[in-house]
Amino acid sequence: MVLKTRDKLIEVARQLFAVKGEENTTMNDIAVASEKGRRTIYTYFKNKKEILNAVVKTESDKIVDKLIDIPGQPIPPEQKLMNFIFIRFETIKELVYRNGSLRAGFFRDIRKVDRARKATIGKEVNILKQILAEGVEKGIFRIRHIEETATVMLLALQGMDVAYVRNNFAELGIEKLKLREYIKDFILHGIKA
Repeated sequence: MVLKTRDKLIEVARQLFAVKGEENTTMNDIAVASEKGRRTIYTYFKNKKEILNAVVKTESDKIVDKLIDIPGQPIPPEQKLMNFIFIRFETIKELVYRNGSLRAGFFRDIRKVDRARKATIGKEVNILKQILAEGVEKGIFRIRHIEETATVMLLALQGMDVAYVRNNFAELGIEKLKLREYIKDFILHGIKA
């Protein structure tokens, strides 16, 4: 029951942050919307920042949940890598749009973006490492430093998150299928044996 109450508070806070923005949402708003007393909220969270951090972690975990099974898929490593990239992009886009007001303000505050990214970066790098290691083992990828390459690759992908979410590629005349092809060429020609 304890976990259910905490999860409900996080989801209610997420919804309120999405509609009203975090700045305009009070602890009282969360209490009323969750049909819990303020005392109950303070049992689980010291302040609104803690609730926001829990919301960010919960939402960020959804990215990892979508990616975690990719290394075990019965497909070639290069296809796994492309699935990782585009499932990640699409999941981030879905999360940003699901969270309403974040669409407008989230990417303007680099601290919020960094906080969200820190919640998953280690897990995302580990998933990428598995994919890259398999590719090296099978002689498909030529990588000397797998962990470092996975980290650099993820940071490069993070640099494209905003452009993908905002659909800047389409604005520049690059349609989604072509983008996939261009990224595949860019990445795989750099690491393919």
